[in-house]
Amino acid sequence: MIEPVGTTSTSGVADERFLVTGALGCIGAWTLRDLAREGTPVVAFDMATDRRRVRQICTDEELARITFASGDITDIGSIEAALDEHGVTNIIHLAALQVPFCRADPALGARVNVLGTVNIFEAARRRSDRIRQVVYTGSIGMFDAADADPTTRRLENDATAHPLNHYGVYKQANEGTARVYWLENGVSSVGLRPMTVYGTGRDQGLTSSPTKAIVAAVLERPATISFSGRTVLQYADDVAQTLIVASRSALRGAHAFNLGGNLVDVRDFVTEIDALLPGAASRIIVEGAPLPFPEEISDAALAALGPVPVTSIRDGISATVQILTRLRDAGGLVPEQHGL
Repeated sequence: MIEPVGTTSTSGVADERFLVTGALGCIGAWTLRDLAREGTPVVAFDMATDRRRVRQICTDEELARITFASGDITDIGSIEAALDEHGVTNIIHLAALQVPFCRADPALGARVNVLGTVNIFEAARRRSDRIRQVVYTGSIGMFDAADADPTTRRLENDATAHPLNHYGVYKQANEGTARVYWLENGVSSVGLRPMTVYGTGRDQGLTSSPTKAIVAAVLERPATISFSGRTVLQYADDVAQTLIVASRSALRGAHAFNLGGNLVDVRDFVTEIDALLPGAASRIIVEGAPLPFPEEISDAALAALGPVPVTSIRDGISATVQILTRLRDAGGLVPEQHGL
């Protein structure tokens, strides 16, 4: 029930106005920065008030271009007010509670992750005259390692998901919500499924410890990466840029794409940190079992969006170290704000 792939625009449109939900999280902050940097009007929609992640990566000029709107994703009236007040044309929906928070309070996790997504689609449906589609983040976390193809050992884009936790169940439900809004209401959508995102601002969640290790290395502190083995790592800015590309695409239908990146052993990740900050490896411990998700991920279907960035591990770590070093030297690298 998905229409043929259309063409994709790689540049902004003069009358674009973006709304980013969950904008004060890691990926949200990078999305805000990228849109503000190119001069595109963007509204940051979040119930939180702590803007530290945005400040960590934005210049004062970029910050001044962002409109901050307080709102509750579980309240559709709050969403609709923001969409109408700012004449929003593009929605990038990132608001979600991560694995530990969903585990601690499943009911709250369902309200934020599932009801919040339904609210976004419903609000977009009511404004189909100006909002062409919804772009949202799914997650590889909705898959079990056994969901990989038994022959290729890769997770294919159309694999059947068997979630291992509430967070995964909610992410699977959101893809179903997207599909039904297309079938019944003609609301197009693109969902992107990240795996292990790293970069400045990634201080929460099951797979945040590689970023915390970089922070600790810059501060010359010990750190522990809480899982071993291989995983696909994605630089936060790559995820943000791909979300923006998706929002400017001409795709019709309900699409969900595995997000590509770099398949890396965690110990090799530590070696790359040490290459930039000699001595760091002696202070970083890797322990715990491998993540319970597929290691190898097929991102071939993502070609429907056209070219998207994939930053090398060395370059991603280097960029992160540069930002963190600047913060440290300015007295702004507070360990507690980075999950240490």
